Amino acid sequence: MYKSDIYERIMEKMGQMSKSQQKIAQYIINHPDSAPFLTASKLAQLSGVGEATVVRFAVFLGYQGYPDMQRHLQEALKRQWTTVERLQMTSMANRDKKESVVHEVLHDDISNLQATLQQIDKDEFNKAVKAIIEAENIYIIAYRSAASLGAFLEFYLDLVLQNTELIVQADGISEHLLGMTDKDLVIGMGFARYTKRTVEVMKYAQEKGAKTMCLTDHILSPLMPYADIRLTAASDINSFINSFVAPLSIINALITAVTRIEKEKVEKRLEELEDLWESFRVFHHSFADEQA
Repeated sequence: MYKSDIYERIMEKMGQMSKSQQKIAQYIINHPDSAPFLTASKLAQLSGVGEATVVRFAVFLGYQGYPDMQRHLQEALKRQWTTVERLQMTSMANRDKKESVVHEVLHDDISNLQATLQQIDKDEFNKAVKAIIEAENIYIIAYRSAASLGAFLEFYLDLVLQNTELIVQADGISEHLLGMTDKDLVIGMGFARYTKRTVEVMKYAQEKGAKTMCLTDHILSPLMPYADIRLTAASDINSFINSFVAPLSIINALITAVTRIEKEKVEKRLEELEDLWESFRVFHHSFADEQA
Protein backbone atom coordinates (compact mmCIF):
# COMPACT_ATOMS: atom_id res chain seq x y z
CA MET A 1 0.00 0.00 0.00
CA TYR A 2 1.18 3.52 -0.77
CA LYS A 3 2.58 5.59 2.04
CA SER A 4 0.61 8.75 1.14
CA ASP A 5 -2.63 8.71 3.12
CA ILE A 6 -4.94 10.07 0.43
CA TYR A 7 -4.11 7.36 -2.08
CA GLU A 8 -4.63 4.71 0.59
CA ARG A 9 -8.08 6.16 1.24
CA ILE A 10 -8.92 6.19 -2.48
CA MET A 11 -7.86 2.58 -2.97
CA GLU A 12 -9.64 1.37 0.16
CA LYS A 13 -12.92 3.05 -0.81
CA MET A 14 -12.81 2.34 -4.56
CA GLY A 15 -15.34 -0.49 -4.26
CA GLN A 16 -17.82 1.77 -2.44
CA MET A 17 -17.67 4.59 -4.99
CA SER A 18 -20.37 5.56 -7.45
CA LYS A 19 -19.44 5.68 -11.15
CA SER A 20 -18.99 9.45 -10.94
CA GLN A 21 -16.73 9.14 -7.90
CA GLN A 22 -14.69 6.46 -9.67
CA LYS A 23 -14.14 8.89 -12.56
CA ILE A 24 -12.69 11.43 -10.14
CA ALA A 25 -10.55 8.81 -8.43
CA GLN A 26 -9.22 7.51 -11.75
CA TYR A 27 -8.31 11.03 -12.87
CA ILE A 28 -6.46 11.80 -9.62
CA ILE A 29 -4.54 8.51 -9.77
CA ASN A 30 -3.69 8.89 -13.46
CA HIS A 31 -2.56 12.53 -13.10
CA PRO A 32 -0.67 12.69 -9.78
CA ASP A 33 1.54 15.59 -10.89
CA SER A 34 -1.18 17.96 -12.09
CA ALA A 35 -4.35 16.96 -10.20
CA PRO A 36 -3.17 18.51 -6.88
CA PHE A 37 -3.19 21.98 -8.47
CA LEU A 38 -6.63 21.86 -10.10
CA THR A 39 -9.59 23.81 -8.78
CA ALA A 40 -12.68 21.80 -7.91
CA SER A 41 -14.42 23.06 -11.06
CA LYS A 42 -11.45 22.15 -13.28
CA LEU A 43 -11.13 18.68 -11.76
CA ALA A 44 -14.85 18.21 -12.32
CA GLN A 45 -14.55 19.27 -15.96
CA LEU A 46 -11.60 16.98 -16.65
CA SER A 47 -13.23 14.07 -14.84
CA GLY A 48 -16.53 14.51 -16.65
CA VAL A 49 -18.62 15.11 -13.53
CA GLY A 50 -20.28 18.04 -11.76
CA GLU A 51 -18.41 20.34 -9.38
CA ALA A 52 -20.72 19.37 -6.50
CA THR A 53 -19.74 15.75 -7.06
CA VAL A 54 -16.07 16.65 -6.58
CA VAL A 55 -16.84 18.41 -3.31
CA ARG A 56 -18.90 15.43 -2.09
CA PHE A 57 -16.07 13.13 -3.16
CA ALA A 58 -13.67 14.94 -0.81
CA VAL A 59 -16.13 14.56 2.07
CA PHE A 60 -16.69 10.89 1.12
CA LEU A 61 -12.95 10.31 1.61
CA GLY A 62 -13.14 11.85 5.07
CA TYR A 63 -11.83 15.36 4.37
CA GLN A 64 -13.46 18.58 5.55
CA GLY A 65 -13.89 19.77 1.97
CA TYR A 66 -12.12 20.09 -1.35
CA PRO A 67 -9.38 22.49 -0.12
CA ASP A 68 -8.51 20.00 2.62
CA MET A 69 -8.27 17.12 0.13
CA GLN A 70 -6.23 19.28 -2.28
CA ARG A 71 -3.75 20.09 0.49
CA HIS A 72 -3.27 16.38 1.16
CA LEU A 73 -2.75 15.74 -2.56
CA GLN A 74 -0.06 18.42 -2.68
CA GLU A 75 1.64 17.04 0.41
CA ALA A 76 1.60 13.56 -1.14
CA LEU A 77 3.25 15.00 -4.23
CA LYS A 78 6.20 16.22 -2.17
CA ARG A 79 7.04 12.62 -1.46
CA GLN A 80 8.47 11.06 -4.62
CA TRP A 81 7.20 7.61 -5.47
CA THR A 82 9.61 4.86 -6.31
CA THR A 83 9.32 3.31 -9.76
CA VAL A 84 7.78 0.21 -8.18
CA GLU A 85 5.05 2.26 -6.47
CA ARG A 86 4.28 4.12 -9.70
CA LEU A 87 3.95 0.83 -11.56
CA GLN A 88 1.68 -0.61 -8.85
CA MET A 89 -0.52 2.47 -8.81
CA THR A 90 -0.98 2.70 -12.58
CA SER A 91 -1.63 -1.04 -12.81
CA MET A 92 -4.35 -0.72 -10.16
CA ALA A 93 -5.89 2.28 -11.92
CA ASN A 94 -6.07 0.53 -15.29
CA ARG A 95 -7.04 -3.00 -14.31
CA ASP A 96 -10.55 -2.70 -15.81
CA LYS A 97 -9.68 -0.69 -18.92
CA LYS A 98 -10.53 -2.19 -22.30
CA GLU A 99 -8.73 0.51 -24.30
CA SER A 100 -5.56 -0.49 -26.12
CA VAL A 101 -2.30 0.72 -24.65
CA VAL A 102 -1.36 2.76 -27.71
CA HIS A 103 -4.67 4.67 -27.67
CA GLU A 104 -4.45 5.15 -23.91
CA VAL A 105 -0.92 6.57 -24.02
CA LEU A 106 -1.61 8.80 -27.03
CA HIS A 107 -4.68 10.21 -25.27
CA ASP A 108 -2.56 10.87 -22.18
CA ASP A 109 -0.01 12.72 -24.29
CA ILE A 110 -2.75 14.82 -25.86
CA SER A 111 -3.96 15.66 -22.34
CA ASN A 112 -0.42 16.62 -21.35
CA LEU A 113 -0.12 18.97 -24.32
CA GLN A 114 -3.49 20.55 -23.55
CA ALA A 115 -2.62 21.01 -19.87
CA THR A 116 0.76 22.51 -20.76
CA LEU A 117 -0.83 24.88 -23.27
CA GLN A 118 -3.29 26.09 -20.63
CA GLN A 119 -0.66 26.67 -17.95
CA ILE A 120 2.22 28.10 -20.00
CA ASP A 121 3.18 31.61 -18.93
CA LYS A 122 3.86 33.59 -22.12
CA ASP A 123 5.88 36.24 -20.30
CA GLU A 124 8.06 33.58 -18.69
CA PHE A 125 8.52 31.89 -22.07
CA ASN A 126 9.59 35.19 -23.63
CA LYS A 127 12.07 35.72 -20.79
CA ALA A 128 13.51 32.28 -21.55
CA VAL A 129 13.96 33.13 -25.22
CA LYS A 130 15.61 36.46 -24.36
CA ALA A 131 17.96 34.78 -21.87
CA ILE A 132 19.05 32.21 -24.46
CA ILE A 133 19.76 34.89 -27.07
CA GLU A 134 21.68 37.13 -24.67
CA ALA A 135 23.74 34.40 -22.97
CA GLU A 136 27.46 34.31 -23.57
CA ASN A 137 27.57 30.60 -22.74
CA ILE A 138 24.72 28.16 -22.20
CA TYR A 139 25.12 25.11 -19.97
CA ILE A 140 22.42 22.43 -19.92
CA ILE A 141 22.09 20.20 -16.86
CA ALA A 142 19.97 17.12 -17.50
CA TYR A 143 20.56 13.63 -16.18
CA ARG A 144 19.09 10.16 -16.57
CA SER A 145 15.96 10.18 -18.78
CA ALA A 146 15.95 14.00 -18.96
CA ALA A 147 19.31 13.79 -20.74
CA SER A 148 17.39 12.99 -23.93
CA LEU A 149 15.71 16.40 -23.75
CA GLY A 150 19.01 18.09 -22.96
CA ALA A 151 20.75 16.48 -25.93
CA PHE A 152 18.03 17.65 -28.32
CA LEU A 153 18.14 21.24 -27.04
CA GLU A 154 21.94 21.30 -27.11
CA PHE A 155 22.11 19.99 -30.68
CA TYR A 156 20.00 22.76 -32.18
CA LEU A 157 21.10 25.66 -29.99
CA ASP A 158 24.77 24.89 -30.52
CA LEU A 159 24.14 24.38 -34.23
CA VAL A 160 23.01 27.98 -34.65
CA LEU A 161 24.49 29.81 -31.63
CA GLN A 162 27.74 27.88 -31.14
CA ASN A 163 27.79 28.49 -27.38
CA THR A 164 25.82 25.60 -25.86
CA GLU A 165 27.07 22.61 -23.91
CA LEU A 166 25.28 19.69 -22.28
CA ILE A 167 27.15 18.66 -19.14
CA VAL A 168 27.05 14.86 -19.40
CA GLN A 169 29.73 13.87 -16.90
CA ALA A 170 28.50 14.48 -13.37
CA ASP A 171 32.04 14.28 -11.98
CA GLY A 172 33.27 16.97 -14.36
CA ILE A 173 30.75 19.66 -13.53
CA SER A 174 33.15 21.72 -11.41
CA GLU A 175 35.65 22.02 -14.27
CA HIS A 176 32.96 22.97 -16.79
CA LEU A 177 31.42 25.65 -14.59
CA LEU A 178 34.65 27.02 -13.12
CA GLY A 179 34.66 30.23 -15.17
CA MET A 180 30.89 30.80 -15.11
CA THR A 181 29.81 34.45 -14.94
CA ASP A 182 26.60 36.47 -14.74
CA LYS A 183 26.59 36.56 -18.55
CA ASP A 184 26.05 32.80 -18.73
CA LEU A 185 22.83 30.80 -18.62
CA VAL A 186 22.35 27.45 -16.88
CA ILE A 187 19.31 25.43 -17.94
CA GLY A 188 18.28 22.63 -15.57
CA MET A 189 15.83 19.92 -16.60
CA GLY A 190 14.24 17.58 -14.10
CA PHE A 191 11.08 15.54 -13.73
CA ALA A 192 9.94 13.34 -10.87
CA ARG A 193 11.99 11.58 -9.64
CA TYR A 194 14.51 14.44 -9.59
CA THR A 195 18.24 13.85 -9.48
CA LYS A 196 20.09 15.38 -6.56
CA ARG A 197 22.97 16.51 -8.79
CA THR A 198 20.70 18.64 -11.01
CA VAL A 199 19.35 20.48 -7.97
CA GLU A 200 22.86 20.99 -6.56
CA VAL A 201 24.19 22.43 -9.84
CA MET A 202 21.25 24.82 -10.15
CA LYS A 203 21.85 26.03 -6.61
CA TYR A 204 25.57 26.48 -7.32
CA ALA A 205 24.89 28.38 -10.55
CA GLN A 206 22.51 30.74 -8.81
CA GLU A 207 25.02 31.39 -6.02
CA LYS A 208 27.65 32.22 -8.66
CA GLY A 209 25.37 34.84 -10.17
CA ALA A 210 24.63 33.09 -13.45
CA LYS A 211 21.13 33.35 -14.87
CA THR A 212 19.24 30.11 -14.28
CA MET A 213 16.29 28.53 -16.01
CA CYS A 214 14.44 25.29 -15.36
CA LEU A 215 12.15 23.06 -17.37
CA THR A 216 10.26 20.84 -14.96
CA ASP A 217 6.85 19.34 -14.24
CA HIS A 218 5.20 21.41 -11.49
CA ILE A 219 5.61 24.23 -9.00
CA LEU A 220 6.72 21.90 -6.19
CA SER A 221 9.72 20.74 -8.20
CA PRO A 222 12.96 21.16 -6.20
CA LEU A 223 14.44 22.99 -9.20
CA MET A 224 11.99 25.87 -8.84
CA PRO A 225 13.69 27.74 -5.94
CA TYR A 226 16.96 27.94 -7.88
CA ALA A 227 15.55 29.12 -11.22
CA ASP A 228 15.20 32.75 -12.30
CA ILE A 229 13.05 31.62 -15.23
CA ARG A 230 10.60 28.76 -14.73
CA LEU A 231 8.92 26.70 -17.42
CA THR A 232 6.64 23.77 -16.62
CA ALA A 233 5.24 21.00 -18.79
CA ALA A 234 2.94 18.14 -17.85
CA SER A 235 4.52 14.69 -17.95
CA ASP A 236 1.81 12.44 -16.48
CA ILE A 237 1.32 9.05 -18.06
CA ASN A 238 -0.22 5.75 -16.93
CA SER A 239 3.13 4.09 -16.43
CA PHE A 240 6.22 4.22 -14.23
CA ILE A 241 7.91 6.41 -16.87
CA ASN A 242 7.45 10.12 -17.59
CA SER A 243 6.10 11.33 -20.90
CA PHE A 244 8.35 13.91 -22.54
CA VAL A 245 5.96 14.88 -25.34
CA ALA A 246 4.94 18.19 -23.73
CA PRO A 247 8.43 19.13 -22.46
CA LEU A 248 9.84 18.44 -25.93
CA SER A 249 7.15 20.65 -27.43
CA ILE A 250 8.28 23.49 -25.14
CA ILE A 251 11.85 22.92 -26.33
CA ASN A 252 10.69 22.98 -29.96
CA ALA A 253 8.99 26.31 -29.27
CA LEU A 254 12.13 27.75 -27.63
CA ILE A 255 14.34 26.76 -30.56
CA THR A 256 11.84 28.11 -33.08
CA ALA A 257 11.43 31.42 -31.25
CA VAL A 258 15.20 31.91 -30.93
CA THR A 259 15.85 31.21 -34.61
CA ARG A 260 13.06 33.53 -35.73
CA ILE A 261 14.40 36.42 -33.69
CA GLU A 262 18.00 35.73 -34.77
CA LYS A 263 16.88 35.12 -38.37
CA GLU A 264 19.77 36.78 -40.22
CA LYS A 265 22.44 35.24 -38.00
CA VAL A 266 20.85 31.80 -38.23
CA GLU A 267 20.42 31.97 -42.01
CA LYS A 268 24.08 32.85 -42.48
CA ARG A 269 25.13 30.04 -40.19
CA LEU A 270 22.91 27.49 -41.94
CA GLU A 271 24.16 28.52 -45.38
CA GLU A 272 27.72 27.90 -44.23
CA LEU A 273 26.71 24.57 -42.76
CA GLU A 274 24.94 23.50 -45.94
CA ASP A 275 28.16 24.03 -47.90
CA LEU A 276 30.07 22.03 -45.31
CA TRP A 277 27.53 19.21 -45.25
CA GLU A 278 27.63 19.03 -49.05
CA SER A 279 31.43 18.86 -49.06
CA PHE A 280 31.41 15.95 -46.61
CA ARG A 281 28.28 14.38 -48.12
CA VAL A 282 26.64 14.24 -44.72
CA PHE A 283 23.15 13.46 -45.95
CA HIS A 284 21.90 10.63 -48.08
CA HIS A 285 21.13 11.56 -51.69
CA SER A 286 18.51 9.80 -53.76
CA PHE A 287 19.52 7.89 -56.89
CA ALA A 288 17.95 10.66 -59.01
CA ASP A 289 20.10 13.30 -57.32
CA GLU A 290 23.23 11.24 -57.90
CA GLN A 291 22.42 10.89 -61.61
CA ALA A 292 21.74 14.61 -62.07
